[in-house]
Amino acid sequence: MKNILRNNPKQTTDVKNENSNDSRRNFLKNAGIGGLSLAGFISLPIEETLAQSTSKVNRLSNPSDLKITDLRTTTVMHLGRPIPLLRIDTNQGIYGLGEVRDGGDKRYALMLKHKLIGQNPCNVEKIFKTLKQFGGHGRDGGGVSGVEMGLWDLAGKAYNVPCWMLLGGKYRDQVRLYADTHGDTDIEMIKRKVKRRVDQEGFTWLKMTRLLNIGVGTPGSYMNTKTRLLTEKGIDGIVKYVATIRELVGNQVAISVDHFGDASLNNMIRLGKALDPYRLAWMEETVSWRTPELLKKVADSIDTPIAAGEDIYLKETFIDLIDKGAVDIVHPDLATAGGMLETKKIGDYAQEKGVGMAMHNASTPISFMANVHCAAATDNFSVLEYHSDGDAENEEWNSMVSRVDKKPLVSKGFANVPDAPGLGVELNEAAIKILLFPKDKGYFEPTPEWDEWRI
Repeated sequence: MKNILRNNPKQTTDVKNENSNDSRRNFLKNAGIGGLSLAGFISLPIEETLAQSTSKVNRLSNPSDLKITDLRTTTVMHLGRPIPLLRIDTNQGIYGLGEVRDGGDKRYALMLKHKLIGQNPCNVEKIFKTLKQFGGHGRDGGGVSGVEMGLWDLAGKAYNVPCWMLLGGKYRDQVRLYADTHGDTDIEMIKRKVKRRVDQEGFTWLKMTRLLNIGVGTPGSYMNTKTRLLTEKGIDGIVKYVATIRELVGNQVAISVDHFGDASLNNMIRLGKALDPYRLAWMEETVSWRTPELLKKVADSIDTPIAAGEDIYLKETFIDLIDKGAVDIVHPDLATAGGMLETKKIGDYAQEKGVGMAMHNASTPISFMANVHCAAATDNFSVLEYHSDGDAENEEWNSMVSRVDKKPLVSKGFANVPDAPGLGVELNEAAIKILLFPKDKGYFEPTPEWDEWRI
């Protein structure tokens, strides 16, 4: 693997270590040879043998001596939501980037700082087991998950390997994406959106959202306000909408549907049966995952697969849903579920039980790249959400980071899996400062007030 840290002047400055030994790091270069045979090792002095055998380890960092010294945050506005970004600093100058889930509070992460100071960030799983008691479902899981991302980014930079390699290796070089395509009451407008997503942007999977707001009639006409049941007009309108999209994209593009408002059991069974002929990839969160017995009733009553899980924290609840036969597809959001390794474990367990896995994501490129590494390392993975919709949102999203390998973040409906160390991206400071949350303009300011536990 190319030693990217060694050949990147900016990153070399970031991780400079006065104690690093240039002569040993550059042994092969100075010797003027491209590789050594086993016989060559035998004839070398022990110091040079050790230098060669560990040449892929980043000598600008000494992983065993790494210590966390600080946890800092900055909050950006994207997609109309505040999104806290994390930076975990160390005694050797390298740092790890993470992200609290969109709409979450930076304090979900900062409250963990006292557990991090002085720890070796490469002990990712050990630290995670200490922290996970402080997370919860929904946005409450964002702090633990964001810190876990930052730890993996740090460990990858320290060992000069991409995060997917630390997770066990990769199953794919590209990660398939589904485009979250927001609904609109104007069917012609949504048709233009779909054509752009497929024909111009190259997506082969779409997720259509907020279906209860779409179709003929006035707002609310899809639901009987007294019985809270979908009207026949409502079901017919949603079916007409899905049929229009299916006809537009053909059978080569997968379609998923989400956001059902009042998702009662009877509503979802009736709607699901009406949508079965259109071969949807999944119906998402039809009823609450907190009632697996009702979710199972929907799954057993319709042919369309059922997906759930974007607000679930840790693998245990997913295991319960899987074991009860309540879902056909687990759909964790890595920024809630517990981070990269926990999400991989969810996918691995689902695979053992014959259940598929997709990944929910509505984030900046930091969490997105954490998802890409996790998806690459999870055999059971199928597709990852791409949330930005439209030229302005896409441009803003892309401006936030630079990939170390200089490849685009997204190309024709796929994300390229990086070979660069850690997450493989660096923040673009100028772009981030333009997007700072108006109520919190700090840019990775020191946080000494969180060094000790606050009651």
